[in-house]
Amino acid sequence: MGFVSTVLGFTGFGAGVSAGLVVGYFIFIYFQPSDVKDPVIRPLIEQDTATLQRLLPEIPLWVKNPDFDRIDWLNKFIEYMWPYLDKAICKTAINIAKPIIAEQIPKYKIESVEFETFTLGSLPPTFQGMKVYVTDEKELIMEPSLKWAGNPNVILAVKAFGLKASIQVVDLQIFAAPRITLKPLVPSFPCFAKIYVSLMEKPHVDFGLKLLGADLMSIPGLYRFVQELIKDQVAGMYLWPKTLEVPIMDPTKAMQKPVGILHVKVLRAMKLKKKDLLGASDPYVKLKLTEDKLPSKKTTVKHRNLNPEWNEEFNLAVRDPETQALELHVYDWEQVGKHDEMGMHVVPLNDIPPDEPKVMTLDLLKNMNPNDVQNDKLRGQLVVELTYKPFKEEFIPKDFDDSRNVEKAPEGTPTSGGMLVVMVHEAQDVEGKYHTNPYHVKKNRDPRWEEEFHFMLDEPPTNDKMHVEVQSVSSKIGLLHPKECLGYVDINLSDVVSNKRINEKYHLIDSKNGRIQIELQWRTSA
Repeated sequence: MGFVSTVLGFTGFGAGVSAGLVVGYFIFIYFQPSDVKDPVIRPLIEQDTATLQRLLPEIPLWVKNPDFDRIDWLNKFIEYMWPYLDKAICKTAINIAKPIIAEQIPKYKIESVEFETFTLGSLPPTFQGMKVYVTDEKELIMEPSLKWAGNPNVILAVKAFGLKASIQVVDLQIFAAPRITLKPLVPSFPCFAKIYVSLMEKPHVDFGLKLLGADLMSIPGLYRFVQELIKDQVAGMYLWPKTLEVPIMDPTKAMQKPVGILHVKVLRAMKLKKKDLLGASDPYVKLKLTEDKLPSKKTTVKHRNLNPEWNEEFNLAVRDPETQALELHVYDWEQVGKHDEMGMHVVPLNDIPPDEPKVMTLDLLKNMNPNDVQNDKLRGQLVVELTYKPFKEEFIPKDFDDSRNVEKAPEGTPTSGGMLVVMVHEAQDVEGKYHTNPYHVKKNRDPRWEEEFHFMLDEPPTNDKMHVEVQSVSSKIGLLHPKECLGYVDINLSDVVSNKRINEKYHLIDSKNGRIQIELQWRTSA
């Protein structure tokens, strides 16, 4: 009986299951619920913002926000470069983390913490978009949106109380909105001196920790505690306005700031050869430093004199005494026509001892070619007194992080006056009637110069104006319209004396829409 009942039981179970499946199938097919309606299909363009963000939670920022730019090219670049970036980033991260760990572990009585393995894995981060800010300062500001769900392998070996344990970091996720500032912008490659990185909001950081193969984050309450702790620590160090500074190059050398002043006293000339057929010549001297964009300085004209005496003094800002030289040219002044050159000479600045006046009698030459036989001809002599005064260390700026700060004037600046610094940055929408070839920039309606000029003044220019004119020079040879004014502006210098620094865009007079950006600084020794 026992055997028969067992067989009948299995048979009944199989028959019951089979009958139940058949009945259920027919009920599902032939008895549809009446309260179920077909979904309404609407195009995405008809959905509101909240619905779109719910339907597409990972939609890129360049789609949602028009001020973010699409940067797929950067993601593609990072994808190809990631094996090399991985090694470089890991090396930098270890160098940054080691001193921080060494400073913190004594507080917790930990003997040592070492990296056994450090790799960021094979999945690179992606940028959802980037916002770029344009300012009037010498800087470039970028705000990318970073998302990274990586597969890193970071193993830390921790020693404490004679025991050693390995902690592994896995499944790392980081969502961050950093601000990257490149400044100051300089005329030397890579064209910026420092990188500043700060966070505009607390980052989202998620990861797993394994100790002896067990997931520590599964401990109740530990996951939330560790996540908030990391957010607060990172935000405390790098949340804006706090920044991480990465030096790239020395800004002092990159910006080629003046490092000294050359005092030139033109004393006299002797035995000059006359250029005029009738009567004596009318000599004067032009002087300037090589690699200097400022116009040459000139002495007065001594009429009908082949042995003139000037005793006139000039101050020139020196940027590199090892490579620069003083050029001296003696000309014969003509009322009409071109002024004839009577001779010239070049004095390298590295031949002048610092802080010691040096009187030099220079033989005037045709040119500085030592093999030119024309230099054997006597052209007279020029006597000058040269004194190079290098700035002291406290007058050489060490940091250009804030371009809004005004430096002190160098030593040797007149106590009652100062140094006027003029920085011509760029112009926009300049256009000429006959040609548009702004100075040093041909065929460009938006020229950028980034040139800096220094003027030593004996007194503050409170009642003076500075005339700035944008000129265009014809690229064609001819006498018809060789030069053309694209616009000008007169700037009251009393504003820069009172404010120490102004950086503005001025509308050009006699120009339809032209503007020019000029930065002025008034530096005093006080």
